[in-house]
Amino acid sequence: MILTDGRDLKRLRYSTMPSVMIRSMHIIGLTGGIGTGKSTAARILMELGIQVIDADQLAREAVTEGSPILQRVIDHFGSEILDETGTLDRRYLGRKVFADPAERQWLEQQIHPYVQDQMTQWIHQISIGSADESVICLMIPLLFEAQMTDWATEIWVVKCSEQQQLQRLRQRDHLSNAEIKARIASQWPLSEKIQRADVVLDNSGSLEQLRKQIWQALSSEQSS
Repeated sequence: MILTDGRDLKRLRYSTMPSVMIRSMHIIGLTGGIGTGKSTAARILMELGIQVIDADQLAREAVTEGSPILQRVIDHFGSEILDETGTLDRRYLGRKVFADPAERQWLEQQIHPYVQDQMTQWIHQISIGSADESVICLMIPLLFEAQMTDWATEIWVVKCSEQQQLQRLRQRDHLSNAEIKARIASQWPLSEKIQRADVVLDNSGSLEQLRKQIWQALSSEQSS
C-alpha cells in the first residue's frame, strides 16, 4: 500500500474495506496527529467497554525478532538498524525513513499488508461472536494517509494545540526539533483531518474533559 505525500487532499474515501466488514457494525476510525493523544482516547474507550485494536501495535508486531518482514527490512537497510541486542532500533530506523520519503514508502509497503490482514481477522472474529450491532474502534494514526477511511463507519480525530503537540513529542519520544518536524511533515495536516472528521475530540484540556467528550459522542451515536 502506497501512502500519499500529504498533498492529495481531494480524495476522501477509498475502496479498501475488507470483504468481512459487517455493515451492521459501528466502527470508529480513531486518528489524529502525532502526539495529539490518540492512545489516551483509546484507553478511555476501552474503559467504557469499547474494543480497540491499535495499528501501531500491529506494526510493531510485524517487525518482531525472527519475522520475515524484519528480515526484509534488515536486507534493505542493513544490519546497522539493529541495536547491540539484535533488536530493531526504532529511533535509528525512524531517522532514516523520515528523512527519505521513498524509504518511508518502501517500509510502509512491507508493514501495512500485515496490519490490514490482522485487523481484518480481528473484525471477523468480533462479527462472529456478536449477535447484536457492535461498536468497535480501529486506532489508525495513518487512517487518511494509508487510504483506510473506508474501514470506518465514523471517523474520530483527536486534536490539541501545536505547542502541546510539540511538548508531548519531546517528553514522550525524546525527539529533537528536526525529528519532530520530519514526523509531523510526513502526515496530513491536522487541519485537513479535522475537516473530514465526523467527531473531533479536543485533547488540549484535562483528561476528564476528554472523557466527557468521548462519552457524549458515544451517547449521541446510541440515541441516533
